[in-house]
Amino acid sequence: MKTVRIANGQAFWGDSPAAPIAQVRGGDIDYLTLDYLAEITMSVLRKQYERDPDAGYARDFVDLMSEIMQECIERDIKVIANAGGVNPQGCAQALLDVAASKGISGLRVGVVTGDDIMAQLDGMVGEGVPLQNLDTGQSFEEVRDRIASANAHLGAEPITRALADGANVVITGRCTDPGLVLGPLVHEFGWRWDDWDLLAAGTVAGHTIECGAQASGGNFQGGWREMGDLAHVGYPIVEVSADGTFVVTKHPGTGGAVTTATVTEQLLYELGDPATYLSPEVTADFTALEVQEVGRDRVEVTGARGRPPTDSLKVSMAYSDGFQGSAMITYAWPDALAKAELADSILRTRLEGLDLRLRAIRTDLVGYDSVHGPVIPSEGSDPAEVVLRVSIWADDPGTVSRFAAEIAPLVMGPPGFTGLLAGGRMRPSRVMAYWPTLIPKSVVDPQVIVRDGV
Repeated sequence: MKTVRIANGQAFWGDSPAAPIAQVRGGDIDYLTLDYLAEITMSVLRKQYERDPDAGYARDFVDLMSEIMQECIERDIKVIANAGGVNPQGCAQALLDVAASKGISGLRVGVVTGDDIMAQLDGMVGEGVPLQNLDTGQSFEEVRDRIASANAHLGAEPITRALADGANVVITGRCTDPGLVLGPLVHEFGWRWDDWDLLAAGTVAGHTIECGAQASGGNFQGGWREMGDLAHVGYPIVEVSADGTFVVTKHPGTGGAVTTATVTEQLLYELGDPATYLSPEVTADFTALEVQEVGRDRVEVTGARGRPPTDSLKVSMAYSDGFQGSAMITYAWPDALAKAELADSILRTRLEGLDLRLRAIRTDLVGYDSVHGPVIPSEGSDPAEVVLRVSIWADDPGTVSRFAAEIAPLVMGPPGFTGLLAGGRMRPSRVMAYWPTLIPKSVVDPQVIVRDGV
């Protein structure tokens, strides 16, 4: 029975650059998937693009491909990456330029566009698409004039088209994480777009490896002390059969572990309703999944079920929502906690005498209660050191800068001030907030072109 081996090499923008190289060189794989984009990442790339029309994509991807492109072409390893950000064509051109400069032939880059819907927002509003916040129900009119980026989560179908047209590298903008895996599977096995159980199986496979080493012990909470050699953790691979069953594994000799527990923990990640995992192609049902070890670092997953998808696509928007600043001050034993609490009280008292309008102020005592909050017992606690972290949120950068001027004087008391962390003085930075919403699928038209290298 034909088996397709799909490896994940990046879970987010900034993940280990060594991981995808190890996936290519550590053994046989058919596809390498690279996931660079998260909800707010698109707004960062949009800012870069507005400053430089040749930017707006994950430049790390081009650097990586410069290292492994020749090997991938020679071994027929196809690469699927959402590295295009807000400028997939620019990303493709940069990749083609690198191939030309290195004399690499045989590169065919599929470019998927159509996820960027910024220019369509006014038209959608005019046609009655509500665009209300999916989490809070807020009206879009509250943020309409502050939107910085708006991208629909495309699915696997345009990736499948690019592969059918002969692409050996596919670059997308925003797409679903599992779509990076489902696209190749539909292409390889010829699955129909109405074969819901198979589409669900491919979606589950993609979900299993989308977070990189999270499925292979890197972020495992249960027996994390038993995960060997995490400095060289092996990123996950799925071996998928035509009937939709798949085995999660990793290359031999790498660190971490693939067990029923590590895989199950990843399956539950960001799951929501396990019976209704929504994607553009299928609604997947995780409730009947069976997860069992079939060998060392080999876990089989079966039982995925699917039903038709909804007629909507998720959209991630980012909008400007004021400015924030943070400062961190370390206080040392003895009485580190009491000193940090007094410093916080001093700051807040001085704030009362300033004509500052803050939207929020938050204090964390790092090393004491910054993670678990009020459930931490306070009696008898005398940590060796405590970091006072003060964060504020305001409408304008001037307010943040004025508040920042009150931080440095704390060097004069209370005692135990041992210095500022995280870059020194508080500086204002723009807050980009997240606005999830839904739009009709009919308003998005994904486009695919394949560009040839030298």
